[in-house]
Amino acid sequence: MTQKQKCVIVLSGGPDSAVVAYWAKKEGYDLYPITFNYGQIAVKETKAAEKIAESLGAKTKIVDLSALKGVFGDVTSLCNSEIPLTAEFSQPIIVPFRNAIFLSVAVSYAVSVGADRIFYGAHGSDEPFYPDCRREFYEAFEKTAQLGTGEHIIIQAPFSGKLKSEVIKKGAELGVPYEFTWSCYRDAEKHCGKCESCVNRKKAFQDSGIADPSKYDA
Repeated sequence: MTQKQKCVIVLSGGPDSAVVAYWAKKEGYDLYPITFNYGQIAVKETKAAEKIAESLGAKTKIVDLSALKGVFGDVTSLCNSEIPLTAEFSQPIIVPFRNAIFLSVAVSYAVSVGADRIFYGAHGSDEPFYPDCRREFYEAFEKTAQLGTGEHIIIQAPFSGKLKSEVIKKGAELGVPYEFTWSCYRDAEKHCGKCESCVNRKKAFQDSGIADPSKYDA
């Protein structure tokens, strides 16, 4: 029996990375999800990631990077509740170099488990706003990972260039349990419905024609 190819999935607990995980499973990969506590307010993300991984018969490795809150907590509303959240994209929504930090740890994890693929959930709707969601970024990071490890590690965002609504539609085809996912930047009982991430989630589901199982306060 041929051994499955291993891949590391950067699993945030949101719908985009959940779709990537389900896509990778469908492609026949042996999944090694990894999730990060980086001092974010929305600690429900990690619980969501655990549920998503379990639904795939895997277990996500949760890495505690919460000390990073002291590094960039003064500039991002995702880690500092005193910085106002906006319904539209704004500079304080960016967590500086976040994907690079996550991918660095993912590279180490990939080497340790013998995986040569790393997938994360960047997509076309994020690319205009987030530099570390763009193809030129992850292709450059891939070269850095190869130089820094001596391994032929491939880093990809499988839905690069696709709209978030297209990703949601693909996830529905793959059977992603969207009820397990968490998008809100806050950590309340329900999604707030007002932050940029909630607004984007609602719009993507609406545009895709897929029912959103999440409950919102607004």
